[in-house]
Amino acid sequence: MTVPPSTGRLTIAVDAMGGDHGPACVVAALEKAARDGDEARFLLHGPEAELEPLLARRRALSERVEVVDAPRVVSMDDKPSAAVRTAEGTSMWAALSSVATGAAQAAVSCGNTGALMVMAMLRLRKAEGVDRPAIAVFWPSRARAGFSIALDMGADLKADPTNLAQYAVMGAEYARVGLDLARPRVGLLNVGVEEMKGRAELRAARDLIAAAATPGDFDWRGFVEGGDLFGDSVDVIVTDGFTGNVALKTAEGAAAFIGDQMRAAFRHSLLSRLAAVAAMGTFSRLKKRIDPRRVNGGVFLGLNGVVVKSHGGADATGVAAAIRLATRMGRTGFAERVAQRVALLATDGAVSTAAAEPERKALAQ
Repeated sequence: MTVPPSTGRLTIAVDAMGGDHGPACVVAALEKAARDGDEARFLLHGPEAELEPLLARRRALSERVEVVDAPRVVSMDDKPSAAVRTAEGTSMWAALSSVATGAAQAAVSCGNTGALMVMAMLRLRKAEGVDRPAIAVFWPSRARAGFSIALDMGADLKADPTNLAQYAVMGAEYARVGLDLARPRVGLLNVGVEEMKGRAELRAARDLIAAAATPGDFDWRGFVEGGDLFGDSVDVIVTDGFTGNVALKTAEGAAAFIGDQMRAAFRHSLLSRLAAVAAMGTFSRLKKRIDPRRVNGGVFLGLNGVVVKSHGGADATGVAAAIRLATRMGRTGFAERVAQRVALLATDGAVSTAAAEPERKALAQ
């Protein structure tokens, strides 16, 4: 099927075939997202023979969703290098292509993160002046918006001082759009807040970010520690992809552990079960507050287009949240805003860009 050109109505491209729960979960998520009253339409990429019966059961989507036949699928176990060599015809490549051609304003996928990042860089290319893209996520915290933004969460395991400074600029722009903050507070993750702490690269990055604060229109708060991820001292926390991904997986594991221990404690005796009933309202509010499904979706920053990566294990509620996020990003012209901000800093000399590198070998291994 030929993808129709954009008609001015917001269109979101969705990869139906990634994730642990299959295309039925993605179609259910589309129905949830469509209930919001937003008039966006969707291009659903995947095997037409498999998707059409799923859509036929949800008549509310009949006028909002168009299937784009893409018979092949990128497996969660595929190495990025192998996935790229056979990208043509996959649902992931097709969804990204819809953004590249202007048929859609944003793409969503639950699929293989490494493959998605490499394909996105190949199909959309990095924005001018951006050395390395980054994955940014909403992080539940005591910050004024109720969430912080943390990046990079694993797009690239390494980051030099210039990369970290660009992450700060891109993260601040994301905070303006995603958290409605006019002047975000930015911190750099380190082993301590003192200026002499940390590796030489972090101290060099500190100076670059400080110089970028005025042209980047954000407040620089210096070094922050791991405890500040959940605190209220900053709105944007910058780190390299290795540290960020470890922190993210640690937080997810800790939340699951605490939840399991609380359930076990409240089942321990009749008295504890009665206490659980009395506190049910409080725990319901807490569960909603820290529910990762409500803020599911990591945004790839620094590309010529909006790409949202949903967690592979997300259910329909989580995938719907990622689709809503993509809708918001697409509507605000977010990718263009980030590119303009980074280009402005390069022009002003606040953040000098490093020499261009080949497509990241680490992602392709």
